[in-house]
Amino acid sequence: MNNLLPRLATKMFNTPVAIHPRKAEIVIAALADRLGVGQMVRLDGSAIVPMAMEDDEYGFAEPGRTPRTGYDNVGGVAVIEVQGTLVQKLGSLRPYSGMSGYDGIRQNLFTALTDPEVKAIALDIDSPGGEVAGCFDLVDTIYAARGRKPIWSILNEAAYSAAYAIASAADRVIVPRTGGVGSIGVICAHVDLSQALTTAGVKVTFITYGDYKADGHAEIPLSEDALARFQADIDTMGELFVTTVARNRNISAATVRDTQAATFMGDAGVALGLADEVAAPDAAFRALIQSI
Repeated sequence: MNNLLPRLATKMFNTPVAIHPRKAEIVIAALADRLGVGQMVRLDGSAIVPMAMEDDEYGFAEPGRTPRTGYDNVGGVAVIEVQGTLVQKLGSLRPYSGMSGYDGIRQNLFTALTDPEVKAIALDIDSPGGEVAGCFDLVDTIYAARGRKPIWSILNEAAYSAAYAIASAADRVIVPRTGGVGSIGVICAHVDLSQALTTAGVKVTFITYGDYKADGHAEIPLSEDALARFQADIDTMGELFVTTVARNRNISAATVRDTQAATFMGDAGVALGLADEVAAPDAAFRALIQSI
């Protein structure tokens, strides 16, 4: 896990992510604690308290465990796990160390579509979201696969942000009554270490070619011009998110945009058209098997 921390930091700081805000705070605080960044604060000045991150919070990397195949075939249904924080490249067909990779999900989808023993596909989703990079390409791939085999998103228990983008691409989305959907938005956390460095007696000088080359670096404050350009990029990604969900769910972009990245539990998500049905995961899975 220690080798994953620097990599995860590059995925969370100063880059757009589609993730539930509470999960983002947990990850950022844990990274700050382990990487020695110091105490992190919210925009309102309150502290983000570090929380322990288990090396494998989902239990997929226990010592001595034999590597498993990319998905389980249960009654003719390929169960593809979409669990934990989502990253573009994990290099694993299964969730590992609390993360799932878009690369593994895509490969599992392709394999399941061509597997003669697979009659339908269940996306087993429980995720707060993750990276923007690679997310919408995967979503388009799932959407394009509609009609080849039934694809259901069975939430166990929630699909937020990037995970909801993936869920929405399926033919059907089923959410449990205590589960949730939504958080259709994009966020970017800029870390400003300039005051901390000054206090420590450290002065950083950037020598660059190009006026914007140093924009976004944590060692200097974020200028108003840089903030405006970063906001424009976030707005573009947010609109892509909105139009993609609107297409996938066959609802208006205005309806999706008006959610303002809020989350919705059970029936509330169905009422907005973000999900099709409220049902327990096991009941939803039995319904999928009966349908084939």
